[in-house]
Amino acid sequence: MSESTSPTDDLATLAEAAQAGDKNAMDDLLRQVYPRVLRICRSVLPYSADAEDAAQEALLNIATKINTYSGRSSFSTWVHSVAANSARSTYRKLKRSAQAAHNPEQMEKPDPRTTSVIAGTRLDLLEALETLERDRPQMVTPLVLRDVYGLSYEEIAAEVGAPLGTVKSRIHDAREVVRPLLRPKD
Repeated sequence: MSESTSPTDDLATLAEAAQAGDKNAMDDLLRQVYPRVLRICRSVLPYSADAEDAAQEALLNIATKINTYSGRSSFSTWVHSVAANSARSTYRKLKRSAQAAHNPEQMEKPDPRTTSVIAGTRLDLLEALETLERDRPQMVTPLVLRDVYGLSYEEIAAEVGAPLGTVKSRIHDAREVVRPLLRPKD
């Protein structure tokens, strides 16, 4: 990599080549984004095995849906969205399977992956995001990209394809919905 080439430029170049069907570029791209994808999934899912499953799902989505990347935002921002969605999807699957397997006679110990024991944990956040997604799905991605991953409002606007003012409004409104859900329960 030359001094004038940044890692972001390398990713964009690899993404373009992968979109054009270059299998070697796709392999290199997935290898380069894997640590970032895994870090994103680990920031949402408390168990390493679950985070690794979500990361693998995200890589599969990146590989199979790379043609949906339009270039409106940076490739790394798109990867953030794919990874965050994969982590939330994995959480929902875990929650559904735990609920389906729930048997009152086997109530010895709840599954910690689906039960929050202290307010403010990642699991509380996932529950709050699930509520937000059910009621106002257009607010979830901007809120997650801003408050969990720290992206700028401009990057988020580019990623979701919405005006900057709309993004700021959605994030503000989403915080108003989520905040009471994250307060400690008495």
